Amino acid sequence: MTYTDAFVAPVPRDKLDDYFVIAAKMAPLWKAHGVLRVVEARPDDVPVGEITSFPRAVQCGPDELPVFGFMTYRDRAHRDAVMEAAMADPEIIKLMMEAPMDGKRMIFGGFTTETDA
Repeated sequence: MTYTDAFVAPVPRDKLDDYFVIAAKMAPLWKAHGVLRVVEARPDDVPVGEITSFPRAVQCGPDELPVFGFMTYRDRAHRDAVMEAAMADPEIIKLMMEAPMDGKRMIFGGFTTETDA
């Protein structure tokens, strides 16, 4: 089954367009390193919950919104190889550093697919 890296990151509301411009530049770079699918999603219906929610998960301030994204790989070994190559790519690193988000509050993780309908 496939493997997926997913993340949620806080982005200043007035920098959302800038974030997605950078994301669009990064997608073909990730694909060139072997990622099967890159998805970056603009927040649309992300209310602040009483106890948990996407905004709470990344401690969004009043002028921030959470963006969500994921990348898909053939399997965990493929993901590890892609990540090693991508993290050595100076253009990916440069764009990651330019992205208007707080990486310290970003949550992320890798997941093995169990159901894909």
